[in-house]
Amino acid sequence: MRRFFLVGAMLLAGCSGSTGPKMAELSELPASIPVRTLWQASVGDAGDAILFPALAVDGVYAAAQDGTVARFEASTGQESWRVNAGRTLSGGVGSDGTLVAVGTFDGEVIALDGRSGEARWRARVSSEVLSAPLVTGDLVIVRSADGRLFALDAKDGRRRWLYQRSSPPLSVRSPVGMVADRGYLLTGFAGGKLVSIALANGNARWEATVALPRGATELERVTDVVGLPVVAEREVCAVAYQGRIGCFDLASGNPVWSREISSTAGLALDARYVFVSDDKGAVHALDRAGGATVWKQDRLFLRRLTAPLALGREVAVGDVEGYVHFLSRESGAFVGRVATDGTPIRSSLVRLDRGLLVQTQDGNLFALSTE
Repeated sequence: MRRFFLVGAMLLAGCSGSTGPKMAELSELPASIPVRTLWQASVGDAGDAILFPALAVDGVYAAAQDGTVARFEASTGQESWRVNAGRTLSGGVGSDGTLVAVGTFDGEVIALDGRSGEARWRARVSSEVLSAPLVTGDLVIVRSADGRLFALDAKDGRRRWLYQRSSPPLSVRSPVGMVADRGYLLTGFAGGKLVSIALANGNARWEATVALPRGATELERVTDVVGLPVVAEREVCAVAYQGRIGCFDLASGNPVWSREISSTAGLALDARYVFVSDDKGAVHALDRAGGATVWKQDRLFLRRLTAPLALGREVAVGDVEGYVHFLSRESGAFVGRVATDGTPIRSSLVRLDRGLLVQTQDGNLFALSTE
């Protein structure tokens, strides 16, 4: 039987003793940019799941562990509909605005109408759904906790294809993201692999190695791609826990560059830089062309950061105490900070037209703007 461990719990165990390293305390910012709350709403507690809000067309879709799924207007936060799926949720939300998909601890996939919340279909996969399903074209791609990918028909949930690969005995328990681009699905796997898969039939186009397992024990050899691969014009970049960050040619999978960095959260790109939060709480800006360090901000030590979000002049990250930190894109210096509800921000920050969206573990949604 395959086993999982939760990286967040392991990292906390390493710093909870009286003599161990302590989470960095926050100091006052001498000057900061104004951060406005555009709107606030609530969907419900995420419990021990990591539930991501989804932005599709002009709506924000969010879920709670108790089965609640709701739609909010992206511009105002006004609630459009709220339903209960009747199951305990573990993965979501995925949406294209027409269909909304969530997953459960017992491997059920539930699809709802994006306009009304009405149930459309239910389907089964092989095990727990940890990641948000990906709704793309006429498919709903679902990743189960055993590493399998199921392509379900968006109309009725019928299986169209299945992709599976062998997995190591230990793996990071995390919601590994999937991205669809130009007819292919890109996602990472345990063992440090990044794979490009044809959406039409589930065949692998290429497989790249982000990082190789190292160490004498199974725990030391855990090297899993985490977070969401990020696609640019000609490359795709990904990062692994206890491994490396790297960018690869989008068409062939050939490596462009890589370097040693371990992350449990993920990365972001803009026109010049790659931004990544490492597993010790530092945020790095790397040159997108070759991976050289531009700056490193290490004053958020052990604050269990989210993946960065590039916002133009600023880079935003959330932390375990519900703060959103804004760093200068050019220097990494702190330029702003805002508190939410005091509970952890575990899901990725979402870009909005006028700012960003945060969902806390208590299920509160905050639309923030620095404009």
